Amino acid sequence: MLDDPVWIKHHDPKGALAMAAGQWRQLSFAAEVRGGASVESDWRAKNIVLAGMGGSALAGGLLKAATPPSVPFEAARGYNLPPYISDDSLVIACSYSGNTEETLSAARQAAQRGARLAVIGSGGRLLEAAAEHGHPYVKLEDGLAPRMSVLQTWRALARLLSLYGSLEETAFSGLAGYAEWLKDQAAAWLPSVPPEHNLAKQLALKVAGKTAVIYGGPKTAALAYKWKISFNENAKNLAFFGRQPEVSHNELAGWSSHPVEKPFAVIDLLSPLEDAEILNRFQLTSRLLSGLRPAPISAPLEGNSLTAQLLWGCVLSDMTSVYLALLNGVEPLGVELIEKFKRQL
Repeated sequence: MLDDPVWIKHHDPKGALAMAAGQWRQLSFAAEVRGGASVESDWRAKNIVLAGMGGSALAGGLLKAATPPSVPFEAARGYNLPPYISDDSLVIACSYSGNTEETLSAARQAAQRGARLAVIGSGGRLLEAAAEHGHPYVKLEDGLAPRMSVLQTWRALARLLSLYGSLEETAFSGLAGYAEWLKDQAAAWLPSVPPEHNLAKQLALKVAGKTAVIYGGPKTAALAYKWKISFNENAKNLAFFGRQPEVSHNELAGWSSHPVEKPFAVIDLLSPLEDAEILNRFQLTSRLLSGLRPAPISAPLEGNSLTAQLLWGCVLSDMTSVYLALLNGVEPLGVELIEKFKRQL
């Protein structure tokens, strides 16, 4: 099936593969900061919180791994902000739709506590409130699946953090320099490339019919989470993720009672930029669990920097999971069950 471009086109009428492969364009997103209140260059936050869910919070994890801000930075994935938020804090509320209720709640709390508030989204109530109350905001390009909008969200976040003095400007401008390279890399995963030369198709075929378990290290944990999201939402496929060294303190034992023929597909996201101790843990885990779990699928990340490797891995995750969606017989872009859940809240 995946060796037939005509079959692929027929089963991907909404162009999910083209959307996934075209994510390199987001690296040139202007990320213009608008709003009634200008960003004051002399004000510095003592801490920064990104309020968002799913892919919106994911962009913060990728940025933090590649180019850590100069002050404490964390994501708040829920209705409430951390208790330390005050007038010395910067809260960036991020929601692609602009209507995520957890993020709206966090934004209201930021205003109530006197924190500086900035907003990222493509529209909805979040941007309306930012414009009304004079908060700086970045309007994302719409028309994308939120999980395939991570790269422009990363760029918008880098833009805001650089303007607030918590990140070097090159962390924003440098992303554009990867666009053509990422375009060339994604070309190797297009439908016209046969499975024997197409890593995305190969991975999809290996995961088909199985639950994916993706492992990363400290530098790639956010990317492992991205793979989980992509398998869940694009392929409607159950997936979990974990990170070394934490998993070697608990999950390692969990595998010992699972027969090797259990329907799992284990994927190790390996970056040579991880510390030697982390890479050794991956190797030792594979040796000790040989015969106790399915042999891990090694996915060495391409790129000459951690930023490049994370970008490469993001696009590969979407291409792989869309091919898996086609094998699963599901439509990649729709998430009807999640939308139904939101309507019934």
